[in-house]
Amino acid sequence: MNTATQAAPSGEVRTSIYRVIIQASIETVWSELVRTDRPSPFFFGGQYDTPGLAPGAPFAMRSPDGKHTMAIGEVLEFSPPHRYAHTFRFTTSDDPASVVRYELEEVEGGTQFTLINEHPASDPVSQSEKQMAQGAKFICENLKAVVETGKATFGGRMMLFMFSLMAPMTPKAAKSENWPLDRIKGQ
Repeated sequence: MNTATQAAPSGEVRTSIYRVIIQASIETVWSELVRTDRPSPFFFGGQYDTPGLAPGAPFAMRSPDGKHTMAIGEVLEFSPPHRYAHTFRFTTSDDPASVVRYELEEVEGGTQFTLINEHPASDPVSQSEKQMAQGAKFICENLKAVVETGKATFGGRMMLFMFSLMAPMTPKAAKSENWPLDRIKGQ
């Protein structure tokens, strides 16, 4: 996996880029990336709750049982099968929203998947930005594994198992009742 970070002065945007080649067609990778019908192991077991993945639509990334909402956002761009972008904010953080972009490109041997995180530059680096850097690596590695093998990496499966054990300790701020879709728009 290739990664790069572009620093920016305070008040601007800091960008982190993660790339991986997935040995599958662009349509297969796209279909897995944007599925809303079941939890996605590469999105930490979260499942999209959205009226539809179209520009302006709100979404929530909910736990498999629907009781907790890990992140919220609004779709900025949806151009199958090449580009998808949305705002992103953890429900347990007051950090400002970031922008997440997914770009897919057909290359020899499969599909190049690029994950771009754009964060409001801050000093020190926000906790959300630190978490998203770790999460981006997890997403890339596990999307690749799910598409190529049908299951997340061993480490990914262990992390998902640990999340399930720790679910009772999820902060109250993340309860899904606090994050109905009509409240998310414009967050």
